[in-house]
Amino acid sequence: MATTRTTAVEEDAPTRWNRGIAVTVGILFFFQLITFLIGSSLIQTYLDGDAGRATLTMGVLLEMFAGLAVVAIGFLMYRVLKTVDRKLAFGYPIMRVLEFAVSAILAAYLLSQLQEFPNHLLWVYIPTGIGGLILNYLLFTSRMIPRPIAVLGFIGYALLLLVVPLDLVGAVEEGSGVGLALLAPGGLYEFVILPIWLIAKGFRRPVVTAA
Repeated sequence: MATTRTTAVEEDAPTRWNRGIAVTVGILFFFQLITFLIGSSLIQTYLDGDAGRATLTMGVLLEMFAGLAVVAIGFLMYRVLKTVDRKLAFGYPIMRVLEFAVSAILAAYLLSQLQEFPNHLLWVYIPTGIGGLILNYLLFTSRMIPRPIAVLGFIGYALLLLVVPLDLVGAVEEGSGVGLALLAPGGLYEFVILPIWLIAKGFRRPVVTAA
């Protein structure tokens, strides 16, 4: 009877499993969003001709800080996801590192050419979307977060990947109209619902674990 009661308590206390990682990842998602938005705003101010080179440099640095937060999220989440599927989980930090590498290359191009690479965000979306699909597949199968949240994330990242070819062929524009509508589910998931859930509730113990 004592064993049964202990198991029930653990199942009803999801916040006690890797609580520190959950809170840190949630905070990093917010940090990534804030630094990227400010950095992008500064870069756009320079491109509009309303500021000097120092503003551009500061904007790029802030975007790189956002990229480093992305890498940190990848490796922190790997520590949690590897309990479900070690090999597949390793793909998540790899995609987040690749996302940062692409961002760094585009930043170097911007600083050297003083203009953005054509369709620059679309190239970042590819590793972001693939990594997001891996993340939410593992979260869904393990039930570490409520399944509706994982489904929203899966849909959001799938739509993010869909935007890339649609934008390249001119069917949609990433920054307006249908393009923004396609990006909305992923943004809602990554910058609102998931980080708030992780900070407030944390992870549940996975119902599926790696051998």
